[in-house]
Amino acid sequence: MIPQRARTTLAASCIIHFLHDGCSDLLYVLLPVWAREFSLSFAQVGLLRAAYTGALALFQVPAGYLADRWGEPRILAAGTFLTAVGFFCVGTAGGFVPLLVFLSIGGLGSSTQHPLSSSLVSRAYEAGRRRVAIGTYNFSGDLGKVTWPACTAFVTAWAGWRWAAQGIGLVVLAAAVGIFFLLASLVGSPPGSLATSNADRLGNGWGIRNARGFSLLSTIHGIDNGSRTVFLTYMPFLLLGKGAGMDLMWLALGVTFAGGATGKFVCGLLAERWGIIRTVLVTETATVLGILLLLALPVTPALFLLPILGIALNGTSSVLYGTVAELVGPERRSRVYGLFYTIGIGTGALAPPLFGLLSDAAGVPVTLAVLAVVILATLPLAHLLRPAVEGNPL
Repeated sequence: MIPQRARTTLAASCIIHFLHDGCSDLLYVLLPVWAREFSLSFAQVGLLRAAYTGALALFQVPAGYLADRWGEPRILAAGTFLTAVGFFCVGTAGGFVPLLVFLSIGGLGSSTQHPLSSSLVSRAYEAGRRRVAIGTYNFSGDLGKVTWPACTAFVTAWAGWRWAAQGIGLVVLAAAVGIFFLLASLVGSPPGSLATSNADRLGNGWGIRNARGFSLLSTIHGIDNGSRTVFLTYMPFLLLGKGAGMDLMWLALGVTFAGGATGKFVCGLLAERWGIIRTVLVTETATVLGILLLLALPVTPALFLLPILGIALNGTSSVLYGTVAELVGPERRSRVYGLFYTIGIGTGALAPPLFGLLSDAAGVPVTLAVLAVVILATLPLAHLLRPAVEGNPL
């Protein structure tokens, strides 16, 4: 692929990531609104979060298989269309069960984005600068996580959450059409049988070169993503319990997402200087300390802490994503990225309802304290990952 086509592929993938990650994280703004309007328990709030992320997780590997047959552009466009339908219907929901159904539809559509876009970008930059390209792609998703929740909070305050959800659906619907025509002209036909034969020569149908390293990397990713989802789901309720109003709660989410976007960039630079393992150890330790400190602080100091906590909370993922391509053959990256994201996002789907039950029983502060203890498990796993990482040209 010539450089111009590579840059255009990266730009298109960044737009897709911006849209889909924004759709996922704007739910953190709407969950407290729905909880008040429909009198939901913490477990029900967790189930709504799980409906979206669970559907997103379950279809990622099948999306990789479909892309092998039909090509990434068709599957990405179809998934984006389905996400648009889901959000438009969310705007008509009258209670917990309709929300559950419509969010599942939206998550099912978004399941195509991470594995297929990551595969497109890594293939476009096979000749070099792949880690920079993947980092740029990841950063675009975090821009969506900052922009879409802020827009949703503004429209919700001005016109109500139903108008916000339906407006999102219309924007994403328009994007689905553009995605198909732009990418179809760039990437051509699906890999087909050549990918199968090349992957098989690697000794397994997945093309994974280092199974132990990939397993450890995926486990860290699962804990990291699950803890991030739980924290963002219940952190607004912690602040509301400290006496914050809805306006401050939305501000708190905004500054946390902004810190997360910065973390993707900063931690990528740290990984180049310190190495992957040391960076993971620093970010995960900082996340634990930040959560514990947040529990002790009143509202105003907590707002100043949240951007810093966001850097640590989100920074680990930028280090992990770029490492996947080094452990997998290029012919099977759509499929293996699907598996990797399924593990991480699947954990993110299961964790909120479980921690929601704990919140109903013991309160949100206890839940976040337990979450901090769980995150500590990533530290020994990172040490075990060291041989696999140091054996690759990262």
